[in-house]
Amino acid sequence: MVTLVDAAHDLIELIEAHADLAERNRRLPGETVKALTDANLMRMCVPAQYGGPEADPLTLLEAIATLAFADGAAGWCAMIASTTSSMAAFLPSSAAQQIYGDPQVVTGGVFAPNGKGRVASVDGIDGLSVDGRWAWGSGTQHCQWVLGGTRCDDGTFRLCWFPQSDVTLHDTWHTSGMRGSGSLDFSVEAAFAPAEFTMQPGVTHPAVDTPLARFPNFALLAAAVSAVGLGIARRALDEVIETAQGKKPQYSSKTLAQSGYTQIEVARAEAKLRSARAFLHDEVGTAWATVLAGDDATIEQRTCIRLAATNAAAVGAEVTDTAFTLAGGTAVYDTSLLGRCLRDAHVVTQHIQTAPKLNEKIGQLLLGQDTDTSMF
Repeated sequence: MVTLVDAAHDLIELIEAHADLAERNRRLPGETVKALTDANLMRMCVPAQYGGPEADPLTLLEAIATLAFADGAAGWCAMIASTTSSMAAFLPSSAAQQIYGDPQVVTGGVFAPNGKGRVASVDGIDGLSVDGRWAWGSGTQHCQWVLGGTRCDDGTFRLCWFPQSDVTLHDTWHTSGMRGSGSLDFSVEAAFAPAEFTMQPGVTHPAVDTPLARFPNFALLAAAVSAVGLGIARRALDEVIETAQGKKPQYSSKTLAQSGYTQIEVARAEAKLRSARAFLHDEVGTAWATVLAGDDATIEQRTCIRLAATNAAAVGAEVTDTAFTLAGGTAVYDTSLLGRCLRDAHVVTQHIQTAPKLNEKIGQLLLGQDTDTSMF
C-alpha cells in the first residue's frame, strides 16, 4: 500500500522539474498541482467519511517536509490546502460532501477576520453576504473553493467557503521568497455564503467526530508550517554536502569537504536540524497519543507544540543560512538551488503561527503567566 509519504517521495523528481517554472510564474504549474491532487496530497486531512486520507499529524508533517524538500512552494501549497481541508469535519455533512467529496477539489484560504458579513437570505436560504479582502491566499489560483475569516453583524466570527467564481484574485505576489506558492490577495464582493457553508472556529462541534477533528487546529497548522521549513533546510544541507565533494574555493587546494571549517559547520547544522525535527515530532506525537486515548490535548501540550514549531522554523532558516554561506559565491546565482532555499526558508519564519515574536506568549505560558490562549 502506498502511503502519503511514499506518494510525496514519488513526486520529488516531477516537482523539482517544474520548480523553476513555479518560481518564474509565481504559482505552481498545472502539472505540479495535478500530481499533488491525484496523490491526495492537497487534501490530507479530509475525513475518511468523505473519501479523504484522514492523515494522522505525524504523517502530515513528514509528507509536507518531503514535498518541501523538492520545492518549498510545493510543500507550502500542500500544507495550506491540507490544513484547510481539516475544516471539512466541522461543516454540515451535506456541505462537506459537496466540497470535499470530489477528490479533485482543492481548497485554501485565510483564517484572518478580514471579511465583513451581513445576515442575509437568498431564495429562502439563510446565510451571509460577505465583502472582504485577504492577503496570503496561498494557492488560491488552483482552488475550487476558497475560505475567508469573516466578522458578522450577528456578533459571530465565521469561516466562510466561497466557490472560485465568487472570488477575485489580485496580482500582488511579488516577493523575495516562496514565489511559486502564488500567495496573492483575494477578495469577494457581496458574495453569498449559505449558512451550511460556514462554521465558527472554537464553537462549532465537528460533524465527523474523528481524532484529527479533536486535535488542536492551530497547533496542527503551526507544526505543518514549520515542517515546510524543515524540508527546505534538509534540501539545503544535502545540497551543500554534495557541492562540497568537488568544489575547491578560490586559492585553496582542498575541497570544501576537506575544510575543517566546513566539517564543523555541517556537523553543527546536522545536529540542529535533526534535533528540531525530533522535538517537533515528539511533542506532536505526545499530544496525538492523548487525543487517541479520548482526551483533549492539554494547554501544556499545545504550548510545547507551538514552541517546537517556532523553534523548527527558526532552525530551518538558520541551517539553510549555513548551507548557503558554506557554498560560497556560487550560491548567489539563479542557477543555484541554495538561493531559492534561502529565500523560501525565511518566509516560513514570517508566518504568524511560527514567527519569533510568538516566543513571548510561549514564555508567558511556561512561566505560569496569564495570557490569551485562543490561538493555541
